[in-house]
Amino acid sequence: MKNITNIFVSLFYSGYLKKWPGTFGSIMSILILYPIVEYKLIGTQFFITMFILLFFLSIFFIEYYSKYTDTHDSGKIVIDEFLGIYFIFLFYDLIYIFNSFITIFLILIFFRIFDILKIFPANIIDKKMKNSFGVILDDLVASIYTIFILFLINVFS
Repeated sequence: MKNITNIFVSLFYSGYLKKWPGTFGSIMSILILYPIVEYKLIGTQFFITMFILLFFLSIFFIEYYSKYTDTHDSGKIVIDEFLGIYFIFLFYDLIYIFNSFITIFLILIFFRIFDILKIFPANIIDKKMKNSFGVILDDLVASIYTIFILFLINVFS
């Protein structure tokens, strides 16, 4: 069970990089999710259903990982970045700007900025919610900010 948990929460061990595991996990997430969305490899309903399933699996696995490693929000956990990027991709058609490369680049940059800065309410979530839901929720807040900024750029460009 520990091996499966390690693979899951670290997104195939991408969280084990010594430098910038969150950024690398975000890049890995884009590499996994972009082709699915761009080439419409699965339907929207299934894509949303998979997000919900992965969200609940992540809560379980992060909780399990945190208990047996006696850590909270370990840098090795990057499944939260994956869910954050995944959430952004749910709105890909609304935030698409000029071309795929620019859109993906801006998704990565804005998501990482908001994830690192932890702007309200992410900062409160990060400080007060010391559980697996909190680990994920601050990344979803970063996703919402990213979606909002990219949507505004798209509307006004």
